[in-house]
Amino acid sequence: MTDGIGGVTSVLRWGRKSLALSFFAQGAAFAVLVTRIPALQDQYGISDGLLPVFLAAVPILAGVGSVGTEQLVKRVRPSQVLRWSQPVLLLALLGVGAGDAMWQVAVALGVFGLSVGALDASMNMLGVSLQRAYGRSIMLGFHAAYSLGGIVGASLAWAGAHWDLSLFLSYLPVVAVALPLCLLGSRWYVDGAAGAEAAAVGGKDSGIVFKMLLPLCLVMSFAYIGDSTVSNWSAKYLQDVLGSSEQLSTVPYNVYMVMTLVGRAVGDVGVRRFGPVTVVRFGAVVAAGGFGVVAAAPGAWVGMLGFTLLGLGLCVIVPQTFAAAGRLFPNASDAAIARLNIFNYVGFLVGSPLVGALGDAWSYRGAMLVPMVLVLVTLVYAPSFGRGTDRYGGGHERPRAVDVGPGGSGV
Repeated sequence: MTDGIGGVTSVLRWGRKSLALSFFAQGAAFAVLVTRIPALQDQYGISDGLLPVFLAAVPILAGVGSVGTEQLVKRVRPSQVLRWSQPVLLLALLGVGAGDAMWQVAVALGVFGLSVGALDASMNMLGVSLQRAYGRSIMLGFHAAYSLGGIVGASLAWAGAHWDLSLFLSYLPVVAVALPLCLLGSRWYVDGAAGAEAAAVGGKDSGIVFKMLLPLCLVMSFAYIGDSTVSNWSAKYLQDVLGSSEQLSTVPYNVYMVMTLVGRAVGDVGVRRFGPVTVVRFGAVVAAGGFGVVAAAPGAWVGMLGFTLLGLGLCVIVPQTFAAAGRLFPNASDAAIARLNIFNYVGFLVGSPLVGALGDAWSYRGAMLVPMVLVLVTLVYAPSFGRGTDRYGGGHERPRAVDVGPGGSGV
């Protein structure tokens, strides 16, 4: 039953809303975990030397979860993977805050990591298939919901630290609200025709050529190297290099997150109007300019401007990378997205140690130039974002949505 607007059905509209809720919940859960790392360290007595092992284990296991999801969606629909991985992640988050022994937090973080990989992969699979069904760019909107969730989660973490709440009580509001809402919303997840056909035929990958996917994998890694640089080093950089107060040093990441929300909220309009290649090029140039401003900043407020530009530039690249993989392999988009998603965690793992090592060996100003150069390399690979049959924007937008295939509600 259509609503008469652009041929988009009510099933698709409900699918879009429910998936946006999942992105929001994921952003909130991840933010409330990573922003209370010091409290986690104190609760379990994790030494400074052992902490990097715990932190690295999460993205490594997330990569394993993404690989597993590629195999799993050969047998079940991505909506089923998302429906059950999200509650597992939320309960694992609660488990992280509930224990008192090292082995307990190790198990909880391990489950959290595996479910993050499954969740990220399946959410983006559904997002790409919904975008194809809509016939216009909507992918940035889902990632805007993730950014909004991240802001909410970070705010809850700040409140927990301010009132000296235990980790369990800090995590509980996110889980108590998100878990029932996501379970309810999962009734309206929409699977794309490509995913349904893949499951029906035993999940053949329809000849994914890694050489064709490689440019997008590199862009994904470069974007997350930039993102992890901001999340891990912005506070230290502002305080130690630019001489800000401790209080002011906490602001850049919040500014960065707000700008990712703003950029993603309006980014779909830009893609529809100018096309994905232009938007990705714009984002890369703005992000590189942001790193340049940060590296040359004479003081804290100019540095803040650089982190603002970084949020506005980097935010458009990752969602468009997933969308490009779906266009590049329209008959095997689920498998392509699962493989691409691994490079999310590669960038996260590489970024923070890379900047830290360069900062210690050389200078932190000089270290900021490395992610700047890597982001600029995205310009070389930007044409990869325009391949495929689905184009969005002036002269490219399809006149109506297409059928999402049998069993479209995903129930």
